[in-house]
Parts: sequence; C-alpha cells; structure tokens
Amino acid sequence: MARRGGFPGGAMPGNMNNLMKQAQRMQKQMEERAKEFEDKEWEAAAGGGAVTVKVSGKKEVLSVKLSPEVVDPDDIEMLEDLIVAATNEALRKMEEENAAMMQQLTGGLGGLGGLNGLF
Repeated sequence: MARRGGFPGGAMPGNMNNLMKQAQRMQKQMEERAKEFEDKEWEAAAGGGAVTVKVSGKKEVLSVKLSPEVVDPDDIEMLEDLIVAATNEALRKMEEENAAMMQQLTGGLGGLGGLNGLF
C-alpha cells in the first residue's frame, strides 16, 4: 500500500531547506544592494550641457546646474524643457541600472511577484 502524503525518499524536505536558504541569501543581497543603490547618483545633461541634473537612487533630484547663457528671461519655456529633459534622462539611467542589477541578482528569473523596481 502506497503512503499518502510525505515525499518519496525524503528528498523534498532537504531541497526545501536549500531553497529557503537560497531565498534568504537572495533577500540579504537585495537589501544590501538596495542600500548601496540609494546612495548612488546619476547625472544627465541637456542642451549640449547647458542644463545638468543629478538624481539619487531614492529618486530625488539632488541638484540642477544651469549655464548662464541658458537663462533667457524671454524664453523660460526652453529652460523648463531642458530641465525636464535632463531630469528624465538621469532618472532613465538610474532605472536602467536598477533593472540590470535586478537581472543579475535574480539570474533572469521571471514571475517573482514584482520584485523588479523594489529600489
């Protein structure tokens, strides 16, 4: 008569323990990387360097630098557009690095319940 329940040969509980240890290691690595990531900075420029924006891994704008020649009181709209463009590019760089880091950490595993974008 076959046994009900349990795992044949007792192999599964050992594999489950290994899987749990692996998950704990991955979680610790992710937490360490998240802390490192928050401290990093990305910078991007627009208008040939006329506007430079620096952002952090916390998705915060750290600084905006303007070349004096870009400050034209008669063309505020252009300056606003350059600031938006530089900010978006800096954030894009940050997100791109975040995605690459997550890919490296998870080994390309999909369907991890939305772990991407944790940082």
